[in-house]
Amino acid sequence: MVDSSQHPPQPPSDPSQDAAVRAFLDHLATDRAASVYTQRNYRQALHEFHQWYLAERQAPPAWDGLQRDDFRAYLRALGRRRAGRAAVHLRFSALRSFYRFLVRRGLVAATPMRQLALPKLERRLPKFLTAPHMLALLRAPLAELEACRIRSESPPVESQFHRDAAMLETLYSCGLRVSELCGLRAEDLEWNEQMVRVRGKGRKERLVPIGTPALEAIRAYWSKLAHPPTGALPVFLLHEQRADPVYPRLIQLRLKRYLIATGLDPKLTPHKLRHSYATHLLDAGADLRSVQELLGHAHLATTQVYTHLTTERLKAAYDRAHPRA
Repeated sequence: MVDSSQHPPQPPSDPSQDAAVRAFLDHLATDRAASVYTQRNYRQALHEFHQWYLAERQAPPAWDGLQRDDFRAYLRALGRRRAGRAAVHLRFSALRSFYRFLVRRGLVAATPMRQLALPKLERRLPKFLTAPHMLALLRAPLAELEACRIRSESPPVESQFHRDAAMLETLYSCGLRVSELCGLRAEDLEWNEQMVRVRGKGRKERLVPIGTPALEAIRAYWSKLAHPPTGALPVFLLHEQRADPVYPRLIQLRLKRYLIATGLDPKLTPHKLRHSYATHLLDAGADLRSVQELLGHAHLATTQVYTHLTTERLKAAYDRAHPRA
């Protein structure tokens, strides 16, 4: 009879059956309240590494036994695949987060990826809309509704155009992430104080000012509904008759519609409204720490990219205008 204690169980060859990976993904969803995109990207990154290791070593990874050389080999493999620098950083961000989780749970002694040098990321300045372009975009939903009336056409659902106008106003007025917009509840709006409570990454809450045009747009939208939201109901509804909130893909598609209508780049994402918000604040003299707090950035370095953007614009203006530039 074979003593099973001398043969510890082998890690599963199917990454979806790996208990450590499953526990980490559950931790992302529940304890850290990570976005669906982070959960998806980290799941894919861990599964890709698992499959690569299985193909290379003919055995699934035993996480407590991997060494730095294993991850160096994976880094070289990604290079041979011509993976972009951002893709490499995403995969190793997932792996490092996973190992921090394992260390905290006492499942491994230390992360094996210390002092592992990754290729430097190229600094790409965020795209944004100018103030005139932004104003044209904000007017687009109701302009399209009015165009339907002039043509004697009946719009599909009139309240949807008012909802879209209110969503765009709120995104730009508050500098929200699209997931934060989808998560807004009626009780989060402080009408008298003109503030809105926002739940950001990791369930962190912050209070953000909201402008009068955005509040008026929300009032106009709610006035078109038979039952305006109250309490914990979403501010922006998917349908008039149901309490389901809007979702990111819908916002992206509606934004694309209005970008096309205003002659702007239809590939711009809702996040570009957040970039526009930050850039316009800094252009108007807002200090960096205040913008960091408004955006809900954990680190000032994340916000500092916008100072590079405004500096580049100042340099360009100087080069165009100064006779001795």
